[in-house]
Amino acid sequence: MKKSKYNQKDIDIFLPRPTTLDLRGRQSVRATFRLSEACIDAISILSAQLGIKQKSIFDHLMENAQVLKNMARDLENTEFDRHERIQKTFVISRRSLSFLDMISSEHNAPRDALVEYSVRRLLPIIAKERIKHEKRKDLLAEISNHFAKGERLLAKADEMLGSDDPIVHKLQTAMSVYKNAFGDIANFIERGKMIEKFRAE
Repeated sequence: MKKSKYNQKDIDIFLPRPTTLDLRGRQSVRATFRLSEACIDAISILSAQLGIKQKSIFDHLMENAQVLKNMARDLENTEFDRHERIQKTFVISRRSLSFLDMISSEHNAPRDALVEYSVRRLLPIIAKERIKHEKRKDLLAEISNHFAKGERLLAKADEMLGSDDPIVHKLQTAMSVYKNAFGDIANFIERGKMIEKFRAE
């Protein structure tokens, strides 16, 4: 077996070691915000459509401190209308919450407003996902027809060759995999249906 040209000492030199602060910053904490229903729906839609955790969405929004600061300056000393807003608790990294609290305090900008307006930056992504969702639905109809043809072919092979034939076994295996994939695709599209009713405020 070929030996690596690097030993452990080299690796220790090349790779920066994470600090305790770095590791604690990644720790998950719970934070409660008062947000509009549209904002909460947007977070749920992005999580479902992109297959990522809501925590990752918050981390993405809060990691660019400069954008957050610019937003906070625009919201400085403004009154955030809390009517018709819903109290919702999210899982968020300690680092993201720390950034949010710090910038909110420095610029006297409502924390909930910072979250609300940060999420609005992602609305173009939802618009693109809505278009893709409609295309997925069209493809699902074609996939469904194709799957039905495969099942008919399997039934025909079974009738012609018998259930013990190796060709039939191969087709059964292929159709079993296809059935699972088809089910996963259908479930994914079903979960994404909430994007059809989404309307940004």
